[in-house]
Amino acid sequence: MSIPLNKHLVDQKCTDFGLRNAYELGNINIRQLVGVVKEIEQASGEEFVHMELGEPGLASESIGIEAEHQALLSGKGAKYPVITGIPEIKHWGSEFIKAFVNLDIPEDCIVPTVGSMQGTFALNMTISQLDDKRDTVLFVDPCFPVQKQQCRVIGVKIDAFDLVNHRGAALEEELERHFKTGRIGAILFSNPNNPSWMCLTEEELQIIGRLATKYDVIVIEDLAYLNMDFREKRGLPYCPPYQPSVGRYTNNCVHLISSSKIFSYAGQRIAIVAMNPMLAHRKFPYIGKRYNNDGEFLRNFVYIVLYSLSSGATHSVQFAMAAMMQAACEGRLNFVEHTREYARRAEKIKAIMQKNGFHVVYDKDADERRVGDGFFFTFGYKDWTGSQLLNKLIYYGVSAIALSSTGASREGLRGCSSAIRDNQYEELDRRLAMFNEHYKNVKPE
Repeated sequence: MSIPLNKHLVDQKCTDFGLRNAYELGNINIRQLVGVVKEIEQASGEEFVHMELGEPGLASESIGIEAEHQALLSGKGAKYPVITGIPEIKHWGSEFIKAFVNLDIPEDCIVPTVGSMQGTFALNMTISQLDDKRDTVLFVDPCFPVQKQQCRVIGVKIDAFDLVNHRGAALEEELERHFKTGRIGAILFSNPNNPSWMCLTEEELQIIGRLATKYDVIVIEDLAYLNMDFREKRGLPYCPPYQPSVGRYTNNCVHLISSSKIFSYAGQRIAIVAMNPMLAHRKFPYIGKRYNNDGEFLRNFVYIVLYSLSSGATHSVQFAMAAMMQAACEGRLNFVEHTREYARRAEKIKAIMQKNGFHVVYDKDADERRVGDGFFFTFGYKDWTGSQLLNKLIYYGVSAIALSSTGASREGLRGCSSAIRDNQYEELDRRLAMFNEHYKNVKPE
């Protein structure tokens, strides 16, 4: 089978997956797209250049594997973990945040979750029950689409704005507009941003923190890509520059740190939720009345919401994450240098794309610096919509997700640098050159 792929075959696999044709690929979620692409690969015998799934492309850190192995050998797999987390993960979670973010989070405010996906789900459930008037989560778009889906699943309302249109001082006016309604219970963002890889500046984080305090809004800061803004030389424990954080500017915040990307431990599903102690121990009468307790945020998060979702994060994997954080704090594991590989890959991919008529969609940060190279990047083609571009690229064995699914105000696709292999750059160049030759003078359907 050659590139471009047979149109009938591709369309048939799309219809087999419940779609009417490839035109609908831009409207499905990431996991559905992965499923469709795998079906096309198997039927055509042609390997795709995968850029759709944000999955680590590096080996898991061996320190974590060994620690988890030893935990299983010692019998931890037969025992339920303490729902609040084993002492090791609480201690080294606190140390890790001090070492790489320079925030003081007490051990009792560190809670392991089954990945940050469970962390955000549980946080949104908890926060939505703190005050009956605060029924909405504000998303800083573009965003990880599943986090909005989680809100829809539990019936929490969604509000959003695209950061690219409100950078620097303009962010304050936009946040005021949303916060002053009194309906916003939480604001959620990732930094670096998934998918644009834009990074919030210290000025912007200060604005968010100050207004979160003023309007009593809880900030959920997703640090899935902690210290992966490779434009700065980070990675030495207890040494600046540190990961920027809203935690320097408000006590009303929660931080999510996942092992998935920084330690390439995605398959084992482990993360920590780190709460500012002022928020963790604050009492909210409304949720207290609901569950007949004193309304403390931390206790309701752990013993009511998390306990309803799981009997704790997997026992053995807590030892793995604790060991990896300990090794990082002690300078034995330079996870930032390991993940820098993604920046090298993204730089090559972007160069190939721009050579063949594509452009970076979210190309500038607030300070007009070029957006850094890293795990994710965005790309477009002429004035095509993301759905139009995805619908055509699928026949060339290239897969990504439409930016429209992330709440982006700009059109294009999100790509991930993790899955590409050294022997695929030349093939990506060939396929995109062929695509550009076929469509450079053609308007999209």
